[in-house]
Amino acid sequence: MVKLILADNQAIFRAGIAKVLAVEDDMRIVAQAQTLEQLLMAVDKFRAAVVVVASNFHPDLTPIVQAAAKAKTRVVVLADTGETSSRFMNTGAHGVVYRNVTGPALVECVRKTAAGESWVQDLAVPTELTENDMVGLRVRDRLTAKELRIVALIVQGYKNKEIATQLGTTEQVIKNYLRNVYDKIGVSDRLELALFTIHHRILAEAAAATAATMTAAPAPQAN
Repeated sequence: MVKLILADNQAIFRAGIAKVLAVEDDMRIVAQAQTLEQLLMAVDKFRAAVVVVASNFHPDLTPIVQAAAKAKTRVVVLADTGETSSRFMNTGAHGVVYRNVTGPALVECVRKTAAGESWVQDLAVPTELTENDMVGLRVRDRLTAKELRIVALIVQGYKNKEIATQLGTTEQVIKNYLRNVYDKIGVSDRLELALFTIHHRILAEAAAATAATMTAAPAPQAN
């Protein structure tokens, strides 16, 4: 059994990653952390095989890598688009995946890392679109630029009120937009929306690219 610890400030994304990994018979998530203190305590207590930690979880990943090494826990970094994998591997990480990683690729990364190998997500664009990519492409083309911006903020964990502030509108308008997005994609809530986006690379990249054109948004409010 591969014991895992997840550490990501983006609650919805963390829940999505957990849902992908928890269905694997040989994997068990023993802890989820939102702060550095929680993560260091979990690493020391559970002695997990792998910790999956977001690149922006803490400004300096060194203490996390050092604590993991002491506990004989291997580190997989969940990076944002545009970040170089070598930066994290040089810090001592054993694997790097990006937020647009597919479920199967994430599972492969965790398994190989737990087995003592190094694993870095290949960002090369495939020459042919897979069926999964085609679904993402069709959904992307159904969504307006504003809807894509909303999707990007949902994946990042922002609440309706915070999204309304970012887009200069009201919370009710955002709710109306979300209903349209749910109908277009065929999901029923924000978690399903986030999971769908995460699992369809083209849609995830389109949402991230749209979000990149926005001014820097304040961090989501804590629950």
